[in-house]
Amino acid sequence: MTTVREVMTRDPITMDVDTVISAIARQMRDAYISDVIVTEGDRVRGIVTERDILIRAVAEDADPRATTAGDVLTRDLVTVAPDDDIKAAEGLMRVNGIKHLPVCDGDRLVGIVALGDLVVEEQPESFFAGVEVEDRNG
Repeated sequence: MTTVREVMTRDPITMDVDTVISAIARQMRDAYISDVIVTEGDRVRGIVTERDILIRAVAEDADPRATTAGDVLTRDLVTVAPDDDIKAAEGLMRVNGIKHLPVCDGDRLVGIVALGDLVVEEQPESFFAGVEVEDRNG
């Protein structure tokens, strides 16, 4: 059994709930990521994905210098534990129609796992393995 801990990204990038989405988009670009965990103090408040920015801000003509993470984030997080089987993570993604799962050990955020991480683990020669390398070099 492969666990989420083995494939997750440790210490995911977090940004404050009051961070404007233009700063979030730059962070995503610079770090080659497609999501950030949103916090308020030491508490996780939600997640912002590229899709959240597109659907909840860009498509609504919101000002990216005035619209904050709190305005566009997904609040009802589905999470997974580090010792869960990756098959359980895949199932949660499928059932909930999501591509990113924060990894929590109790109340503590310890990582994030994306659909691509799971695909690469199960199919190392898959298209997704090449995309990740391409994006980082691109």
